[in-house]
Amino acid sequence: MRFLTKPVATYDLRVGNDFGRLRGQIQKGDVLLVEGDERVSAVIKYLTQSSWSHAAIYVGDELVRRGGELSEVALEHFGEDARHVLVEAILEGGVVASPISKYAHLNVRLCRPHRLRKEDLRSILDEAVGSIGWPYDQRNIIDLAFHLLRVSMLPRNRQLEAFTVGGRASSRVICTSLLGHLFHGVDYPVLPRVVRLDTAPEEAPAPWWRRIRPSPRSPYAGVFHRRHPTLLTPRDFDLSPFFEIVKFNVIDSGGFDYRAIDWAHALEEPESGS
Repeated sequence: MRFLTKPVATYDLRVGNDFGRLRGQIQKGDVLLVEGDERVSAVIKYLTQSSWSHAAIYVGDELVRRGGELSEVALEHFGEDARHVLVEAILEGGVVASPISKYAHLNVRLCRPHRLRKEDLRSILDEAVGSIGWPYDQRNIIDLAFHLLRVSMLPRNRQLEAFTVGGRASSRVICTSLLGHLFHGVDYPVLPRVVRLDTAPEEAPAPWWRRIRPSPRSPYAGVFHRRHPTLLTPRDFDLSPFFEIVKFNVIDSGGFDYRAIDWAHALEEPESGS
């Protein structure tokens, strides 16, 4: 673990983060995607072919508001940041609470579950706080790697096959399986497989409560099949049509004007003869 969690020599911060704006924009239940700077982050990005290596869920001031030992520990370690807390599963500590300022120096993306009901958000927050202390499923890292390599060698029509990887204990998680557990608990989709009713093979009809019958124009008509939480990756939240991407650095202010940018054109001119 010490080897895998050691930071890489160089890291490319593409855009400086305005965490004052992030604190003003982020909401409880939002998912923060992170492009990590550790060795294990590089491995995950390579295996998933994505910029994102980690994901955490924002619970805000839930620890402080609830009181008790977790509140005291958060206030002691995080100070004012104890009111802006993420719950995440990390390799060296399992499920922990962390201040969002922890990722101020890294590339991040904010994803928001669209129209998540208040009662379901409450359930997710309760489960997230209750999961603090769960151990990390180290076996899942290896199993996920083998699964992704196996899938890459399968014909496309078989790549949607899923099987359970990692430990069997529901209380052993990695970052994305923790989030999958939380959202699946309230039947909120992350990136499910959808089988349209008019193209599904003949089989026993699904129970009526498992059928989704929106208007014919909806692209989500069909039967939704969950992917096992251990097969979710950080990029699934980025690609999911059910999560909004929240831009907090510039666009949220409403004052962005690209014509005011001072471009360094002279530095971009190709050298003569090239």
